Amino acid sequence: MVLKKASPDIDLMAHLMRRAGFGATRDELERRSNQGYEETIEELLNPGTQTPVDIYEFLRYYPMWWKPGTMGGLGQAPWVWTMINTPAPLQEKLCLFYHNIFATGVAKVDHYDEIQDMIDMFRNKGLGHYKEILMEVAKSPAMIYWLDNNENHADSVNENWGRELLELFTMGVGNYTETDVRECSRAFTGWTLEHKLPRFHMGRWDWDFKFLPEDHDYSEKEFLGHKGNFDGEEIIDIILSKPATAAFIARHLYSFFVADEPQVPAWSVTPPRDPEAVQLLADALMESDYHIGNVLKKLFNSDFFKQQRFSKVKNPTEVVVSTLRLVGGTERPAPEIMDWTGQIAYMGQDLLNPPSVEGWHNGVEWINSGTLMKRTNFVSELISDPSRPGVEVIISRVKKAGTEPSDIVDACLDIIGPLIVSETTRSELIAHADRLGEFDWSGTGIERLTELMQLVVATREYQFA
Repeated sequence: MVLKKASPDIDLMAHLMRRAGFGATRDELERRSNQGYEETIEELLNPGTQTPVDIYEFLRYYPMWWKPGTMGGLGQAPWVWTMINTPAPLQEKLCLFYHNIFATGVAKVDHYDEIQDMIDMFRNKGLGHYKEILMEVAKSPAMIYWLDNNENHADSVNENWGRELLELFTMGVGNYTETDVRECSRAFTGWTLEHKLPRFHMGRWDWDFKFLPEDHDYSEKEFLGHKGNFDGEEIIDIILSKPATAAFIARHLYSFFVADEPQVPAWSVTPPRDPEAVQLLADALMESDYHIGNVLKKLFNSDFFKQQRFSKVKNPTEVVVSTLRLVGGTERPAPEIMDWTGQIAYMGQDLLNPPSVEGWHNGVEWINSGTLMKRTNFVSELISDPSRPGVEVIISRVKKAGTEPSDIVDACLDIIGPLIVSETTRSELIAHADRLGEFDWSGTGIERLTELMQLVVATREYQFA
C-alpha cells in the first residue's frame, strides 16, 4: 500500500506556516487547507480573532518569571512558551523579526523586564504602521539605555542612537551623511529614562521614558535636505518619506519571510537576491504608509513567496519551537522550559541577548559543526519519543502506508514535512529502512520507525524552512 502524497494545497500551506509561523502538524495543515490559503492568511494577519496564550497560567507555575529583573536565563522562558503554544503564530514570528532588527540585549541593559516590554510592544503593534513601532522603540527605556540616548544632551550630543536609527533601523549605509547622523541625534536630545537605579530586592525598578525639555536642542537642524526645528518624531517622518527607507525595510521583510539575503552590512554593496520582489514590497510600504500587515498580505500571496520553498535556514528558535509544536505535549508549563530556552542559546541565538546592535547573522551562518550537532540531537530526541502526542499521531499516520520500506520512508517525509529531499538522501533512507525488510507493526516496527524518523530530522533538508 502506498500512502497518498500530500496535495499541492498541503505543500503550499506547509510553506506558509513555516514562514508565517513555526510549522504545523498534519492535522493543522489539513484543517487550514480546507479553510483556504487566502483565508488562512487573513486569520494570521488578525491575531485578535484567536484566544491568546494565558501567560498567567505560566506564572502560576513559575511566579519568579513575573519580574526576572537581572536573574540570568529567566527572561526568555515565558516568550518561548508563548511561541510554542500560541494560536496566532505570525504575531510571535513578527516579535522575532523585530527583535533581530531592534536588537537590544540584557548583557548591557541588565534588565529583562524592559526588554520583555519591547517584545510585548512588538506583539501588540507589529502588524501596524512601522512609524508607530519606531516611535515606541525610540521611547523604549531599554533601547535608550542600550544605545546611550540617556547620555545624549543638548550641550553634549551622543550619536549612537541617531546613527543606528539610520544605519540599521531605517535607511541603511550609503543613504545619509555624517552630518545627517549628528542632526538626527540632536533632534533626540532630552529623550531619556528615569528609575535607572537603584535595584530593589527583586531586581530593578521599572523604567519609564522621560522627556527633559531643558535638555533638548531646540535650534534649527538640517537633515536629509530638510531644514527646521525638528524633534524626534519629525525626524522619523522625514526618514519614512525616503524611498531608500522603504527599500531597506522591504529587504528585511524579504530576507526574513522569503529567502535568505546576505548579512545587513553587505547590503550597500550587494544587490538583492530578487530586486523586483524587493521593489514590489517597497512600493507596497510607501503606498500603505508602512502598514506591515498590508505588506505581508501582498508578500504571502505573491508568486515569488510561493516559489521560494526551503530557501531559508531555520534559526535556532524556529528549530526548537517548530519541533515542540510538532511533537506536542507542551500545553502546560513544564520544568523542561528552561532546557528548551537554553537549547536555543546553545544553537547560537540567546534570545533577549543578541550579540550586538546588529542582531544575529542569519542564513548559513547559523550552521557550524557544533550547532548542527545541537540541532540534530535536540530534534532527534524529541521525534523518537512515542509518548508525545504528536509523535503518536505521526506513527499512526505512517503505519497506514503499509510495510514496504520505501513507502514508509516516503510517508515519514510526507507527514513530518512535507519535506523535499534529494534523490540521494531518499535512496539512503530507503537503504537503511530496507536492511531488515518489511516493517512488522506487531513486533519491532515502531522501534524501527522512530529510528527512521530520527534520520529524517537529521537530514540537511530538515534544517531549511
